[in-house]
Amino acid sequence: MAELKRPSTSPHILYYHPKMVRLAKAIVEGCQSWKKTENDEREREKVELKDTIQWEKFPDGWPKIFVQNVKKDCAGRNVIFLGTLHSPDLLFEQLSILYTLPRYLARSFTFILPYFPTGTMERVETEGEVATASTFARLLSATPLCARGPCKILIFDIHALQERFYFTDNVIPRLESAVPLILREMKKPDMTNVSVAFPDEGAFKRFHSMFEKDFPLITCIKIREGGRRNVKIKEGLVTDRHCFIVDDLVMTGGTLIECAKALKSAGASKVSAYVTHAVFPNSSWKKFQSCEVSFDSFYITDSIPHAVDISQHRPFKLLSLCDVISNALLGFDLLQD
Repeated sequence: MAELKRPSTSPHILYYHPKMVRLAKAIVEGCQSWKKTENDEREREKVELKDTIQWEKFPDGWPKIFVQNVKKDCAGRNVIFLGTLHSPDLLFEQLSILYTLPRYLARSFTFILPYFPTGTMERVETEGEVATASTFARLLSATPLCARGPCKILIFDIHALQERFYFTDNVIPRLESAVPLILREMKKPDMTNVSVAFPDEGAFKRFHSMFEKDFPLITCIKIREGGRRNVKIKEGLVTDRHCFIVDDLVMTGGTLIECAKALKSAGASKVSAYVTHAVFPNSSWKKFQSCEVSFDSFYITDSIPHAVDISQHRPFKLLSLCDVISNALLGFDLLQD
């Protein structure tokens, strides 16, 4: 009997939206860089990058998309699509890809959506409010089944964990965190007297368990005084500490600045910040270049494409998601040696 040989092509292929090309290439490189060790006989599967989607438009502005060799490339393989939906005008063209690729006999299908953009609108507190996070989840849940069943949707630091229940059983939301990236920075030898501060109780609930074994915690609260919200320290050790403010995302940055003011007033020696999603509409990141409180460092990830450009300016520093994504895709732990 002839010996069955493993196909020469990689079982994993990665498509991407053009705005995510930098991260896509870094993910592929990360998946190839793992080395087999003496005590670990596993070999990391390679991921093949596919630059075969033509993202064009008709004269009226609607998408004109073509995927070259789609039947040959997708059949029997683990298909991955790295997308970005940080702007509403990108939604339709990427939904079109999501609804198409699994139909070409893909063995499995994974949609990497680093930033879930409607996450802050996850509930209705007043009649008339629309929970757009639920609407968006229903759109993603319409992704077709592939040979191995439901599509997996990989999301980082979603604003509220209960949003996973907005998805139907047609897809499997996989909620991951980029917090290990900042933990790795905070544990470097030159980092001393570090405490972790949360700008509100919501951030404390989401993230405190990831830090409490290694660092003292500080919890802040928002208090409405007159027509504005002020941030005050509820509890925690601040004096002479390098305080890292941690949250999932930043919009205008007002809360982070108020939190930094409160920490400095309470005796913090330095203030830094970390957010996974640097949304910063209308270039609001620029206020951190000349705000009242000086940030030692402001760490952000490339979950949103413009974060790469923002990181070229002080005090911002980029922590790429390529490591956590490649490890999540292939089942490795970022923190293992």
